[in-house]
Amino acid sequence: MVHKTKGIILRTVKYSETSIITTVYTSLFGIQVYIVKGVRQSSKTSQGKASYFQPGAILDLEVYHVALRQLQFIKDYQWSYLYEKVLFNVVHHAVAMYVIELLQHGLKQPEANPELFYLIETTLKALDTGSDTLVANIPVYFMLHLGSELGFQIQGEYSLATPVLDLQEGFFVEDIPLHPHYIMNEPARFTSQILNINSYHALEHIFLNRAMRRELLQAYQQYLALHISDFGEIRSLPILQEVLN
Repeated sequence: MVHKTKGIILRTVKYSETSIITTVYTSLFGIQVYIVKGVRQSSKTSQGKASYFQPGAILDLEVYHVALRQLQFIKDYQWSYLYEKVLFNVVHHAVAMYVIELLQHGLKQPEANPELFYLIETTLKALDTGSDTLVANIPVYFMLHLGSELGFQIQGEYSLATPVLDLQEGFFVEDIPLHPHYIMNEPARFTSQILNINSYHALEHIFLNRAMRRELLQAYQQYLALHISDFGEIRSLPILQEVLN
């Protein structure tokens, strides 16, 4: 059976002399791994086709799908969205690659999740066209909402009575927990503010200094690691912190 689906490229590796194997988060089937033949040939018909499968690319796909098969095949592909800045601007590209690496580490279940696909797609599109402030705030927004889509949404909100965010339990609480996985006061307040945002445009009005953004990035990454088994190390975080400074 041939199906039409959108897909976001997560990872691509070379396969044989002329082909690739690409891991794609699809709107229809969730995570799938595809063989794409001939895209690395030097012929005129194949020239430039490998660029479609860069991590972060958003494609319209026609795919063959057989349930439970580990490797699937792509029949046809084209751009669903053409980036203006993500592939060429250092800051936009660094944020996009951080988002993609979070997905590489965080997506453990192969099943489709339309809401999560929409979150990823709209995040990458907002990143491509957004202002400097919006782009700098996208990673913290995305991590919090990624956790929500994966089933461990933070509960409650910051107040004078609940000034501590317990990252391990996922609750705003009154007292400092007995473990070290928490943030409090200003970082917790900003977290509550970001959680209540439903539009990327609202990120334009959140102003984080260098130290605060660094603390939130590390805290939210720890939050994901506490709730996702075998989350591992995110290697692009130091690069992201450097370019956002």
